Parts: sequence; C-alpha cells; structure tokens
Amino acid sequence: MILLCSVAVCLTAATNAADLSGQWRAEFASPRGVQKYLFTFQTEGEKLTGKAVAEVGERKREAELREGTVKGDTLSFVELLDFQGSEMRIRYTGKISQKEIAFTREVGDFGKTEFKATRGAAAANSGTAPAPAAGAGSQPRRSGGGFGGPIALNPDDKPAFDDPPSGIDKSREGIPHGKLEMIEYESKTVGTTRKMQVYTPPGYSKDKKYPVLYLLHGIGGDETEWQRFAHPEILLDNLLADGKAVPMIIVMPNGRAQKVDRASAGMAAAGAFATFERDLLDDVIPAIQSRYSTLTNRENRALAGLSMGGGQTLNFGLGHLDTFAWVGGFSSAPNTKRPAELVPDPAAAAKQLKLLWISCGNKDGLIRISQGMHVYLKEKQVPHVWHVDGNGHDATHWRNNLWLFSQRLFK
Repeated sequence: MILLCSVAVCLTAATNAADLSGQWRAEFASPRGVQKYLFTFQTEGEKLTGKAVAEVGERKREAELREGTVKGDTLSFVELLDFQGSEMRIRYTGKISQKEIAFTREVGDFGKTEFKATRGAAAANSGTAPAPAAGAGSQPRRSGGGFGGPIALNPDDKPAFDDPPSGIDKSREGIPHGKLEMIEYESKTVGTTRKMQVYTPPGYSKDKKYPVLYLLHGIGGDETEWQRFAHPEILLDNLLADGKAVPMIIVMPNGRAQKVDRASAGMAAAGAFATFERDLLDDVIPAIQSRYSTLTNRENRALAGLSMGGGQTLNFGLGHLDTFAWVGGFSSAPNTKRPAELVPDPAAAAKQLKLLWISCGNKDGLIRISQGMHVYLKEKQVPHVWHVDGNGHDATHWRNNLWLFSQRLFK
C-alpha cells in the first residue's frame, strides 16, 4: 500500500509536469502599467526550468526562471528583476488545473498580486480587483499589482499643486552654479569610512551659515541615486536663480548602514536601513556640521526621501522632532512605521513641525502607506501637505516633489 501511494504521487507529479511544458500567457494591471507575460516551461520530474518574457508598455525584458519546482498540483519559481540597481526576487507560486495556472506573485517586501495564466492563447486581463477603500463610496478604482497591490483612491487623493514645468532639472547657462562633491566621513555606527554627496549653493561662503536638507534614497540606490534621478544640484541652481528657494546645503548620504553598503547587497540590507537612524544622527550630521558652515538648530534642518528613504524620513524625522522641523516622505515604502507610532502626540507634532509633506502617485501600488498616514494626520488635525499626482513609483514623482518641497523650506 505504501509503495502504491508513492507511485501515485510520482505519477501525479509527472502528469502535472508534463502538462506544464509549453507556453503560458498572462496579463494583469500593476502600478507600472499593464504587464503581459509569456512563460515558457520545461519540466523534468519535479524540476522546472524555462524563461519569462515580460512587456510593460514599450519595454520588454527576458529572465531565466530560477529555483523552479513542481510538486503535485503546485509549482513555484523565482524571477530576478533589476530594481533601481538592486536585484529583487519575484517569487511565483501557482496552482495547476487542466486549462490554467492560478498564480500568486510576491515582489520582495512590496506586496503581492494574483493572476491567472492560460496555455498558448493571449490571456484576458485577470488581475485581482481591488476592494473598495473605507468610505470610498463609488469613486473610480484602479486595479493594481506588483509593488504593493491594488490601488483604491479616496476623494481627497488629489494634487495639492500643479505639476512643475518641463526642464526643471536641465542645466541653464548664464546663471550661477553650485558645487557637488563626494566626501568621506568616519562612521562610528558602522565602524568604517563611508561616502556621501554634498551640494553647496552658488556663492557658498564660510562667512555665512546655511540650512541643510538631508536627502535619502530608495532601497536599490546609494549616495548617487538622487543625482541620477533628479539632479538636485541643477534643480536647486535653477530655483535659486528664479528666486524660488533659500540657499541651502543638500546632503545625500548612503542610507544602507553596513560595511558592504552597495546596492548589490539587495534585499538582505533591510536591517541596515533601520540602523542608519543612528548613523544619520550620530555620524552624518556631526560630520556635515564640522566640515561646512551650517545652521545647527532644528528649524534649519530638513529631512526628505523617496520610497525606502521616504519611510526612513518619516521614521527618523517624526521620531526626532528635536532634530528636524521639516519632513518630506515621497511615496514612502512599507518600512514606514504605523501612523500612531510615528505621531503619538499629535498636538506636540503640530506645534513643532514647520512642514510635513506626504506625497504619492495615484498609479503607485504603495499608495496605501501614504494614504494611511494622511488619514491619521487629518483625523488628528496635524497640518500637512497631501499631494497625490498622476505618477507611479518612479523618478518623475520624486523629482517633481523635490522641486515642490525644496522651494518651501526654511521660509
């Protein structure tokens, strides 16, 4: 009897493996747009190999499948995705039936979506529909997946400002230009020498003291990411030339506080992003104040960041209102603490904050993080900017919000 059951299990696995061979198509909505997948599977016993070809708009990528297995009516494999310079693992698990595979797709720590793949023929959009948001009524809803899952927009999820004009990060001739330099500092927190980029405004002089904006990058970035995505040095030069910003120093550190702090550390560096709180407070800020002519009171110190750096910004900035009076989280990631934990004393926060900026794109699957923060702040009557534009989890949103945020600082 034991032998017969073992044979049956083997036969079932072999049958399902054989049924998988060939091409399977899927299509689902995500914050990045409609994603179309063509999976090509080969099976040998419980081993699954193959490739995935994905199309999002005009972009197309191909990836070999890793760690593929087929056991009974279940399969699993991993697709590796380059996300902001970091290798992100997308894990798929699927239930096999005769005509389709019901997949669950998990993208790192950003969330998951469900969809169905069918053999051969083009698949209809089968992404999981989002549940209505509390109090959302009958407002339009967007289905989503990928980074964060379904998107449900509430009535006040709207732009607070118009989009910036084109060319905000394009260098202009005939105006003064600041200086961007890479410097090193000793980090007692990490126990090594680390790097950060520093922008000083046109006409910087030791005879004058300047406010400072500390600008944090995302999970796949480093101290160069903001320069690559948004050119803060050009953006500020232009704002200053137009009289729209206060001369300030901008510091772009590496928020991955560990000895191997490159983006190649990938998702394994999650703990190092939390450790950066001490590096920022105990090492980065003192190093800047010892090397540059800065104002050192909280009213002249701002903190902002994108994605993972947005979560860090809210965690560290709101957690240290004795250090920061200006706080900006742009499309903050799931590392963000719960709103009630971030702002346990709303009256005190309202009194101390000069500006609290919360933003996200309405095509960003992580919008629920920022929505939750906004709803809590609104309920507790903590003044803040809630800016929802038409972008996704992307450089356009981050660049535009840096432009909007920076010209309201230190005034």
